[in-house]
Amino acid sequence: MLKSGVSNKMMFKLKYVLIISVITTMGRITLFAQHHISSYEYRWAVFHPFIAVKIKHRLPKAMKFYNEVRDAKTLDTLNSGGKLDAFRHVYTMAYLARNIKVKKLRKLGIAHEKGNKKQFNENGLEEGERPDSLACEMDQRNNELGFILGAGHKNSSDEELKGITVTAIKEGRAWYLKRNAGYFYVSCSNELLALKLYTGQWFIPKCLIPTNE
Repeated sequence: MLKSGVSNKMMFKLKYVLIISVITTMGRITLFAQHHISSYEYRWAVFHPFIAVKIKHRLPKAMKFYNEVRDAKTLDTLNSGGKLDAFRHVYTMAYLARNIKVKKLRKLGIAHEKGNKKQFNENGLEEGERPDSLACEMDQRNNELGFILGAGHKNSSDEELKGITVTAIKEGRAWYLKRNAGYFYVSCSNELLALKLYTGQWFIPKCLIPTNE
């Protein structure tokens, strides 16, 4: 009984140290490197401290490959709502899903999107734009593709996974928001959206389409 009690105390102390570590270091950046960590993501980290530490150490490397794709203009240059945005979500989740349970990552992804809704309510920006419902739907769909790719390519190198992700996006397995030739958002009927008319509205009639369109 004594050994068990000591062991429990040690585990509690270790978990406490991990939680403090996560809050003080992971708090500088979110899962997708877009804004400061939300209260929802903090809560997730508190309940999953070991996984949060894994993500904290692995996330910078995932972002390195995102930066490579961005700088090479392999897809497009749109950090928000574009194919580059899709790549960030798909690759990050695929990269992490090779070593972390999808169920845990999915909960973190949901926490991130809840943070986006809170940010919307506070008039905050994400990659220079206010979050909206379809942007969050896009992110969640792309997260799911990342889970599939990560689970199906556990033994692929990071570079190979990058190529697999780019190919999947070019094949139309991911999602992005439709724009016209001038990179302005349009509806599914190709009507130009005057975003100022939707100020304060969570739903904007943008158009979510496969990334091969």
